[in-house]
Amino acid sequence: MSLDRVSVAYHGDISILDQVSMSFRRGSVTGIIGPNGAGKSTALKTLYGFLKPHHGDIRFKDERLNGAPPYTFIERGVSFVPQNRSLFGDLSVEDNLRLGCWVFRKDKARVRRALDAAYAQFPILGEKRHDAASSMSGGQQRFLELARALALEPEVILLDEPTAMIAPRFSKEIYDFIRTLPSRGVTVILVDQNVRQCAAVSDYLYVLELGRNRAEGGREMFEGDSQLQRLIAEWLEYRID
Repeated sequence: MSLDRVSVAYHGDISILDQVSMSFRRGSVTGIIGPNGAGKSTALKTLYGFLKPHHGDIRFKDERLNGAPPYTFIERGVSFVPQNRSLFGDLSVEDNLRLGCWVFRKDKARVRRALDAAYAQFPILGEKRHDAASSMSGGQQRFLELARALALEPEVILLDEPTAMIAPRFSKEIYDFIRTLPSRGVTVILVDQNVRQCAAVSDYLYVLELGRNRAEGGREMFEGDSQLQRLIAEWLEYRID
């Protein structure tokens, strides 16, 4: 999956991405970092078809996907977990999971496998399967969103700030879980304000600033590039050791 010199604007004249290029290697975790307003979430929304570029291309498996509606990405094996909660709070945990299985709802055996896999991965979901999703903590709700996205057995999963406003103990579990996804054949594209954790779990990182590519490289670049460390420290208003 890739963005090739993509430019995106809101309302026609408010430019958010300017000639951004990114390529996401299969079976890896790629992190996208940058200060607030850099265009990180916009990049994910563009990759998933929520926004249409006015310049450049979105590509997946050599197919040009400019203008393809979001639901078609599900059919292509791409899942998206947005930063803001996307659950149906009044529905039970299991009903939310079943909605993630909608495209193969007639295949009862596959639905059962998806539910069993979700409960095995996140036992708390099995314990609360009949409870309303809104009754769970923020971290537990994020587990449910992740499990629902993975019910599709995606090739690619887009994660936007997966630990935002979540207690540290749940955050650690989420990052540990993200680390396991490439071994399952899932390519991860991760937007995160937690620069340290994003660098720790990512195989490759892109830095955006003011909607443009600022830097890119493996995690070792972030350990050895003092200029980049100073830049990130300015974003976060503290010194990076």
